[in-house]
Amino acid sequence: MSETEADTRANRIDPVLSAAGWGVVEGSKVRREVICPGRILSGGQRGKSLSCDYVLIYKGHKLAVMEAKRAGLSHRNGVGQAKDYATRLASRFAYASNGLGWYQIDMQSGVEGDMALPFPTPDELWNRTFTTHNTWRERFGAVDFETDGGKWELRYYQHRAITAALDAIAEGDRRILLTLATGTGKTSIAFQIAWKLFQSKWNLSGEPVRRPRILFLADRNILADQAYNAFSAFPNDAVTRIDPDAIRKNRGKVPKNASLFFTIFQTFMTGEGVPVYQQYPADFFDFIVIDECHRGGAKDESEWRAILEYFEPAVQLGLTATPKRKHNSDTYAYFGEPVYTYALKDGIEDGFLTPFKVRQMASTIDEYVYDGSDDVLAGEIEEGEAFTEDDFNTRIIIPERELSRVKEFMGQIDQRQKTLVFCATQDHAALVRDLINQVKSSSNPNYCHRVTANDGAVGDQHLRDFQDNDKTTPTILTTSQKLSTGVDARNVRHIVLMRPIKSMIEFKQIIGRGTRTYEGKDFFTIWDFVKAHENFNDPEWDGEPLEPEQPKPRPGGPGGPGLPGGDEGEPLGGGDEGPDEPSREKVVVKLADGKDRSIRYIASTTYWSADGRPISAQEFLKQLFGELSSMVPNEDALRAAWSDPDNREQFLGQLFDRGYDQDKLEDMRQLVDAKDSDLFDVLSYILFTNPLVTREQRAATTETTGLNEFNGELQALLVAILKAYVVNGERELASKKLGQYLIARYGSVAEGRVKLGDLTTIKEAYKQMQAALYST
Repeated sequence: MSETEADTRANRIDPVLSAAGWGVVEGSKVRREVICPGRILSGGQRGKSLSCDYVLIYKGHKLAVMEAKRAGLSHRNGVGQAKDYATRLASRFAYASNGLGWYQIDMQSGVEGDMALPFPTPDELWNRTFTTHNTWRERFGAVDFETDGGKWELRYYQHRAITAALDAIAEGDRRILLTLATGTGKTSIAFQIAWKLFQSKWNLSGEPVRRPRILFLADRNILADQAYNAFSAFPNDAVTRIDPDAIRKNRGKVPKNASLFFTIFQTFMTGEGVPVYQQYPADFFDFIVIDECHRGGAKDESEWRAILEYFEPAVQLGLTATPKRKHNSDTYAYFGEPVYTYALKDGIEDGFLTPFKVRQMASTIDEYVYDGSDDVLAGEIEEGEAFTEDDFNTRIIIPERELSRVKEFMGQIDQRQKTLVFCATQDHAALVRDLINQVKSSSNPNYCHRVTANDGAVGDQHLRDFQDNDKTTPTILTTSQKLSTGVDARNVRHIVLMRPIKSMIEFKQIIGRGTRTYEGKDFFTIWDFVKAHENFNDPEWDGEPLEPEQPKPRPGGPGGPGLPGGDEGEPLGGGDEGPDEPSREKVVVKLADGKDRSIRYIASTTYWSADGRPISAQEFLKQLFGELSSMVPNEDALRAAWSDPDNREQFLGQLFDRGYDQDKLEDMRQLVDAKDSDLFDVLSYILFTNPLVTREQRAATTETTGLNEFNGELQALLVAILKAYVVNGERELASKKLGQYLIARYGSVAEGRVKLGDLTTIKEAYKQMQAALYST
């Protein structure tokens, strides 16, 4: 009974696996795997992480998982965990053992039950998993992943995506699709696939007689450049860029002497007489990666489709963040269903992507009717004419309205945090930029800049500085269209919507601007002034960001006549935005004196259920009520859990494990309008409808009637602690805080003991004070 799980593993399970050849037979590995770090929570904390005791790997495939329990427990205790891990890792077999008993589950057939030793060998599990022999599957498995000498490790979903794509190639599939959310490392996945193809000498001939010719095809230079840089592990002479400069240096001939080629659709479509892509034989490339394929040649109406059809013999891999929708059904028709999908909600729950909140900012001037009392500074307007959100800054401009919105969010955010503001037009982005710089607390003149198509190279430099996490300015960027895609800035903390977002595609893409993780970034906030949160009610919302469709260019615009997108000189960050459309003269209205001071905002927050569904504040409280009811049978149980600091920490830990971190508990306090009340009273109000009292009331009662038995100096310490509690809340009453109080008041714990008595007496007084605090 004294045997630990570590003992069981070392003395009972490890020898059985070793005897079966695991970790001994060439190509076999036994490893403990951290599957995911757990959802990012407030205060630098995380939800429950998942780690698998044993992952059995052979020829690059995770064939089985095993959950171990100590010998004193039933071997069946680990069955549920083993099945969960096998599902996540796509392992055919799951095992549970305590070193005495062994349980096996075939995740494919559903057959399960106790098993007798010996444990299956690597070859036995391989043959059970793959009933038909495939030479290329084994050749791919013989090539190790490129991890830069072990400096980084593939995440489980990346391994699944790579394995799924390589298995499809091994089976002879010619069109393959991977769907993964923005920020999950699609370029790294493409690199590893190319690495295995290159090292195994896979090619369309079916024989390993030469290295493959691989083309990485994107629709924007920034994507092609990022991929080119990410493939640095390949030999220098194996990689080349197909761009106008390279072609000119080669006297007009396209580069062919390489294994990996990087270019954009626009370059391939250019050329004098013969397009660049047609200067390659149709069977030149063995493998083509199409990045953001829903925006590129897979679209039926795309002029780029001819490129993919020309290189029809090649195996073509599409990478996208967009799940199947009516607007991109042709992409799925071309590639087929994805061989693997990893959505934003999965990334958030696993802890690989940052969660977000939506603050809905309704105001008394969301709509405007001209009543004749305001000054018309430009344009013409009739009395009684009404304007809605779509009209502001396109048909009518009310500077005081924009200023009120800027003041509202600037007054609530931490102004040191990086922020993106999406505006209606480029002129509107300039106005908002100026208003932000007028109300900011910073003295830096580069605090806020506009980045739009009209800002050219200067705007691109502002964007690069914004993306540099070592630089604090610019802190805020305003834009209209340009920054909704192509911005890889990991430390974005706020996204402000000051123009309507009617496209679900763009809405999801804008959300994707904030999901990348960064140290100390617990969440990011979307400040929604334009009811964009209504997109969450759309049946197409599933928590996964979609990329926006590229606007069709104007004749003679970037890309040349008839070509979508930009050219080789396309600005950083997308460049999908042209000059503001000319229209009738905009109406400019100055509100009558005093009206701007009467603008009011009502803010509310959208919350998220465990399944990634947005829920209202009322639903959030109802869900919390259900969770609490299962934890707290009656009022006495709540008081007992809360009155003792150690019990309280344990109770809060249980809430934490159920997804209620410090931020959510603070939101709950705000929802019941009890910001000055103890969390105990908030919970008591929700569960038992008890009246709310403030921390100040509780502290005053305790100071008057609950501290009489303590001597003068000890009583003075407890009174000081109560004052801190009134200001900062119940966190001031944690067990670990007592030592901090002693050091702050007396210089050291030892000196505190001299003044107050032994530590046991001090701790007991600390607990008694809290019991009195929560006695009623």
